Amino acid sequence: MLYRLIYTLLIYLALPVVLYITYRPQAGKPGYGRRWKELLGWVPPLKAEAPLWIHTVSVGESLAAMSLIRQLKAEQPDLPLLVTTTTRTGADQIARLGDLVEHRYAPLDYPGAVARFLNRTRPRALVIMETELWPNWLAACGRRQLPVVVMNARLSERSCQRYQKVSGVFASMSRQVSLFLCQHRDDAARFLRLGVPQSRVQVTGSLKYDIQLDPEQVSAGEQLRRTLQARPVWIAASTHPGEDELLLAQLPRIRAAHPDSLLILVPRHPARFEPVAALCQQAGFALARRSRQEPITTDTAIYLADTMGEMPLLLQMSDLAFMGGSLVPVGGHNLLEPASLGKPTLIGPHSFNFADVTHQLCEQKACRQLADAEEVAAAVCELLGDAALRQQMGMRAFDVVAANQGAQRKTLQAILGTLAQAQAQPA
Repeated sequence: MLYRLIYTLLIYLALPVVLYITYRPQAGKPGYGRRWKELLGWVPPLKAEAPLWIHTVSVGESLAAMSLIRQLKAEQPDLPLLVTTTTRTGADQIARLGDLVEHRYAPLDYPGAVARFLNRTRPRALVIMETELWPNWLAACGRRQLPVVVMNARLSERSCQRYQKVSGVFASMSRQVSLFLCQHRDDAARFLRLGVPQSRVQVTGSLKYDIQLDPEQVSAGEQLRRTLQARPVWIAASTHPGEDELLLAQLPRIRAAHPDSLLILVPRHPARFEPVAALCQQAGFALARRSRQEPITTDTAIYLADTMGEMPLLLQMSDLAFMGGSLVPVGGHNLLEPASLGKPTLIGPHSFNFADVTHQLCEQKACRQLADAEEVAAAVCELLGDAALRQQMGMRAFDVVAANQGAQRKTLQAILGTLAQAQAQPA
């Protein structure tokens, strides 16, 4: 199709820039090492033939998919699984699955890279976590008659309106998708608005509600919390550029109300660990860094979580959670990790990435959505001083998670059903 030819021409013209951005050294950003060729489709041979290919992008998607992958392997032990990620941090999470899967980096969306990847791996089907749709991936799978399932699919109103402006492009891509397994009814309705047939849209719920946090991390978080004794602790999780400055500007107000309070600050990306540490020091707050195993003393105002993959531990240390990406127009991050631990949550005005989850939690008074950093600071001050209110909000949050679980079973059945149908069809 013409749009794909134009798209492919443009990305080939941009290839030098793409390679530079992908491979340039960055402080705090783990590189691909010797495996960089995998992004161009030069992947090592697999141990097993005809695997089910599951693609997760980075840390969040990988964590959400891991429980389903374990269950899938438990029910289908002879089904080989190939899991791809786009980022090294996602790869580090998948490595925790051990021998249950084989990992490769996903190919960039260049026809040659995709063809090499498929020729070398020969998957029986592709399962994509959330809505990671790449034109050349889908076209190549279509030519090989590979079923494509998008699980945990979500589509914001903003994205839906953008796709409507190029409805022919979306129709061409979505035609290659066998099944959209949507998180919520609203997501399904938006796919239907874009012309996807009802037969290829199901509402299975969000896999993120079926969250299974690492019990060892939760236990370690409990132990660290006990060492802090009665100190009030709040966490600002997954913060983005611009948010750290806003929150640090409010910290004197919070510490005036609660002088012994501790902020656990968790920047979203490793490349920001050093800049955020510098911001904390410039603001004059006593800082301890987790990566250096620096102890939290009575003088410590900020505990900088400059590590990856430890969110359950850090949340369990906290009495109250603020979710980042929401004071700046990033769209927020997943509130379900703190909710599953029974933590009251706060979020800023920008929550469009998780609008349904935010609405459910706020409707049940388990979360507060606030207009700006000043309101966040006021809520932190109030909640750190009211243990009973924190407990009420936390229990409601836990109840919301429990009431929405079950997506994993529905998703698993849909994936296995698609595989069975594909196998039953004549070649």
